[in-house]
Amino acid sequence: MKNTKNIVIGALLIAIVTMVVGYSTFATQLTLNGTAEITGVWEVKITGIEAQDVSEGCDEGELKYTNTSATFDAKLVKPGDSITYVVTVENTGTIDATLDSATFTPEEGGSPAISYTTTDPTTSLGAGEQTTFTVKVVYNEGTTEVPEVKTKTITGIIEYVQE
Repeated sequence: MKNTKNIVIGALLIAIVTMVVGYSTFATQLTLNGTAEITGVWEVKITGIEAQDVSEGCDEGELKYTNTSATFDAKLVKPGDSITYVVTVENTGTIDATLDSATFTPEEGGSPAISYTTTDPTTSLGAGEQTTFTVKVVYNEGTTEVPEVKTKTITGIIEYVQE
């Protein structure tokens, strides 16, 4: 009986060892490694400013721009004079952009004889596309006296967001 027990225990141990060896022979560990990279480029910027429709005798002033700002310094001579500035905005990135807001605010307390009119840039600006908007400065025609305050500044904020 003791021999039989030992034989059964030995057989069970051999069966367990065989199962372990068989499992490890047919088991395979799989490993997955991955990396994600963002390759999109967000770059909406000002790429130019130019003066158009400059009234005779007026000076468009020095035109300057960077990626995020454009500056002009108009010199108007008499009532009715005007200069229109065309600002170019380009999406040089790879991500499409949507116009979120365009706000143009003339300063308070500036010359009442100067007025501004503006247009908004395009609402949708796909990758590689460009758009323009205009700022027209006018020495108001109905002005009959040279005003005490002779300047008026405008600030424009154009904000594009990812689509």
